Amino acid sequence: MRLGVCGMLPGDFRTIAHQHLDAIRALGLTGAAFHGAGDQLFDIQSAECEKVRKVYAETGVDQPQFGIGFGECLFDHDDQVRAYAVSKIKRGIEVARDLNALTCLIRTGSLNPAGSYSPCKENFAPESRERLIETLKLIAAKAEEEGVTIVIETHALTIMGSPEANKEILAAVGSDRMSVVMDYVNHFQSLHQVYHSSERLNHIYDLMGPISTVAHCKDIRVDSGLVLHINEEVPGDGELDMVTALQRWQALYPDGYMLLEHLGNDRYPHAAANVRRICTEAGIEIH
Repeated sequence: MRLGVCGMLPGDFRTIAHQHLDAIRALGLTGAAFHGAGDQLFDIQSAECEKVRKVYAETGVDQPQFGIGFGECLFDHDDQVRAYAVSKIKRGIEVARDLNALTCLIRTGSLNPAGSYSPCKENFAPESRERLIETLKLIAAKAEEEGVTIVIETHALTIMGSPEANKEILAAVGSDRMSVVMDYVNHFQSLHQVYHSSERLNHIYDLMGPISTVAHCKDIRVDSGLVLHINEEVPGDGELDMVTALQRWQALYPDGYMLLEHLGNDRYPHAAANVRRICTEAGIEIH
């Protein structure tokens, strides 16, 4: 498998320089992913993408995932809202192509105005799924045209809230250019699943493994409170059976990327060291 990071880079990817990627390579990582704000992508020039590609090539780093930032819901009731979101995503696909990114990340959004990962009962209505599939088909057509692979960030609080839903929705879209992120942490829904993580991880991989193209490498901790609090943790410092998580990815995609994410820059060295140690002990090659 390959190990990279989504982080440790400046907010404007056009300013990425050799020193940023050299610091990432120093952690034993070979991939560096970043995001672009959807509203700004229309101003991005091909020459600017080529400059970034050159810096990546000169430092020997891959761009495993280009994320498109947008707040709209892909199954919004309003056709114009959906159309605007699709226009930004289509432009993002073109930018991903120019960057030579291995994948292009999108999210589904939520009918809850509080944000894309905020729960809403209506997200799970059949008509919401129908609108989502219709929108994803439009995005898939553009991805096929540009030769770009889309990865959807799915989560227990979203319309694609389970491995089963992910499999069903992608089957309905029916495109080889449409996939999901193997973000296994996002699909733990109960304390039992966390404390029996090997079983849950295998279930997630059984359903989502064949439709994934990039993975996010994280762990889970359970925090105290009057309701369930399942939070992300540095891989190797939490409750999950990380050996199973890493071995299942290696078996499916020996050249596929797992990306560290959602950490401060000061914590990435520890996270990278943990994953490398676990892989060494489990006989998993990171290259």
